[in-house]
Amino acid sequence: MSAKILVTGGTGFVGAYIIKALVEKGYRVRALRRNHQLPFFIPTDIFEKVEWVEGDILDVVSLQQAMSDIDVVIHAAAVVSFQKKERERIYRVNIDGTMNVVNMALEQKIKRFVHISSVASIGRTKNEEFVTEDKKWQESKINTHYAISKHRAEMEVWRGMAEGLPAVIINPSTVIGFGDWNKSSSAIFKNVYNNIPWYTKGINGFVDVEDVAAITVALMETMVTGERFIVSAENWSFQKLLNTIADGFGRKHPSKEATPLLGELAWRIEKIKSLFTGNMPLLTKESARVAHSQAYFDNSKVLGRLPGFSFTTLEQSIFKTCKKYLEAINAQQL
Repeated sequence: MSAKILVTGGTGFVGAYIIKALVEKGYRVRALRRNHQLPFFIPTDIFEKVEWVEGDILDVVSLQQAMSDIDVVIHAAAVVSFQKKERERIYRVNIDGTMNVVNMALEQKIKRFVHISSVASIGRTKNEEFVTEDKKWQESKINTHYAISKHRAEMEVWRGMAEGLPAVIINPSTVIGFGDWNKSSSAIFKNVYNNIPWYTKGINGFVDVEDVAAITVALMETMVTGERFIVSAENWSFQKLLNTIADGFGRKHPSKEATPLLGELAWRIEKIKSLFTGNMPLLTKESARVAHSQAYFDNSKVLGRLPGFSFTTLEQSIFKTCKKYLEAINAQQL
């Protein structure tokens, strides 16, 4: 009998694809959700094979029930946002929620724990930085509140390991793929489809969501514990990323460089607009600064651990994703 796995954040972008990868490999999957709505971007026949339980990582009682007779926990639940109004929720869910999951996993003597962290938890300190798993967290004005929350969440997992939790940590860079383009990194595709005119020359790591899911399952199946792995396919400039997405949609390339000065002006304008429209601003102070920073992420450790794995190229990932978004638009799913 295969292991029984609990996935937190199973209705989120990364969590949903992890569930898909697990189900396709024949694992028995239980997933935690707060409501009955399921993501449209995963086939319904996948979710029909999942045992869904109502609950929340901030509710210890529901966590205890969800972890009953579970072998493996994959903790993917998190709030991803750069919005000021979301900060309290970011800290509460990402830190307190992770603390609850770790504590319950220890109490239930879970045999394997996989934590979906982020490269943001490693931190940013300067431009043209080469980031490996050995990098130590440093306080910096470039670190977003999301990054701080993920760093502190990861510290809860390291604490759990010190108390005997057999865990491994996965640090994806910016995740791209077909999802709800009104949320998190998927919004990049919506902005380009709507002919956003601005680009920056910042550099970041990017990775396909299905690669993140595949690596999560592969590392879960190993005996590796007490380690973290950066999961990033390629380091691209934001300009190159936006241009390639524009090509996938048949749109014009963004033609106006948003210099750091213009970026500071733009997020202020967006903030004022949001006061009148009630919509979340497309750009915030934090996201504007991240878009101008330059960081290069090293994926050699995970490739060394999983020698049979190869990343999807970003160009392949982007064109595949654009095609799916266009099909969803035609089917009026977006």
